Amino acid sequence: MPMPSTPNLLLFAAAALLMAVTPGPNMVYLISRAICQGRTAGVMSWFGVVLGFTVHMVCAAFGLTALFMAVPLGYEMLKFAGALYLLWMAWQAVRPGARSPFEPRSLPAERPCKLFTMGLLTSILNPKVAIFYLSVLPQFVSPESGSVLAQSLMLGTTQVCIGSSINLLVALSAARVAVWFARNRFWLAVQRHVMGLVLGALAVKLLSQQRAT
Repeated sequence: MPMPSTPNLLLFAAAALLMAVTPGPNMVYLISRAICQGRTAGVMSWFGVVLGFTVHMVCAAFGLTALFMAVPLGYEMLKFAGALYLLWMAWQAVRPGARSPFEPRSLPAERPCKLFTMGLLTSILNPKVAIFYLSVLPQFVSPESGSVLAQSLMLGTTQVCIGSSINLLVALSAARVAVWFARNRFWLAVQRHVMGLVLGALAVKLLSQQRAT
């Protein structure tokens, strides 16, 4: 079965972990939901987020297969678009007046079915996840190594496992994390600037990175 080399797989896993710990719509929603309605509601929302990851992964895998066959240099265009989005996210994190994702917003209590649905929609409509699959993942796929679909599914499954694990930890520990940041507001600013630096560095890395072969 075609698969990325071990170094490339580890590098991809590191990129997936970096993106997972970078706060985005999923993390903001899970933190807010868990704080406003409790851990059970956070976990129910998390199930929806995980399904959203899977939808992104399957769509990207089949879409990349078609792209590589139709437009050999298509991944370069995706890489450029993804880097621009990461730079925009970095600016949003450090711009004057920006709020930290660890400052939760108030949410009304909802039933389990709606919690799942809202988690699913938040994940599916999350541009950070879409950009990761459409811009970062293709750099680790090598058509010369065999089936693009098989490689994409393997890499995508790796991202789903890492992203799901980080988001579950967020849902389970949201209240304690938010309370700590509320008592140490200096670190809210530090977190935002570190996040902006990491996103900017990832954008530069993405632009300079050659596709795995």
